[in-house]
Amino acid sequence: MNYGWTHPSARDAAPEIPGPHSAALAEAARSAGLWVVAGLVEGEGDRLYNTALLLDPEGQIVLRHRKINELKLAHDLYSLGLTVGCADTPLGRVGLLVCADNFPDSLELGRALGRMGCELLLSPCAWAVPAEHDNAREPYGAMWRESYQTLGAEFPMAIVGVSNVGAVDAGPWAGRRCVGCSLAIGAGGEVLRQGPYGKEALEILQVETAGSANPRVSPIAASREG
Repeated sequence: MNYGWTHPSARDAAPEIPGPHSAALAEAARSAGLWVVAGLVEGEGDRLYNTALLLDPEGQIVLRHRKINELKLAHDLYSLGLTVGCADTPLGRVGLLVCADNFPDSLELGRALGRMGCELLLSPCAWAVPAEHDNAREPYGAMWRESYQTLGAEFPMAIVGVSNVGAVDAGPWAGRRCVGCSLAIGAGGEVLRQGPYGKEALEILQVETAGSANPRVSPIAASREG
């Protein structure tokens, strides 16, 4: 959210967590009285991490996850996370993963959270396609639906992945477009909502995760321009 995925400017600018960027999210959470999940590039010494945070309505960091299944082309920028975990909240037990942590070949990460009793798995993402991608001929999102539905069918948890939108202007994917398509899958594997496609498809979507282990869970899925 503070830097685009693999954007080289993060090398010199990414702050620590807690730090100024997480503090801005904390203030937004307090002002709105909401739970907030967001992805930030986190600096720690000479390392960078592709990190997701869960903040409570008081602005406190309740859970932090550093992405584990980073694409090889990003290994020269990001260090890899070493742990997965959950946090107990009034909304239920919440877990975090980041984007490709939910690839079909890394579902052991989501399954580990399922074994921990996760009821709501939230995942900041950057779903990007080449500039020439034709969504009418090749609709985006099948791989994510397969992964999320597999987890939702195996465990009583809902899965929500939220992607940004906008052009990628630097780094290995320069020229690609982040296209939204944010996705919510309910416990049992049913598709609850999929966001619109496009580099300008900025929209806020509310999803009721009826049928999950905890019916109070009501995540918000939003495609935010980044």
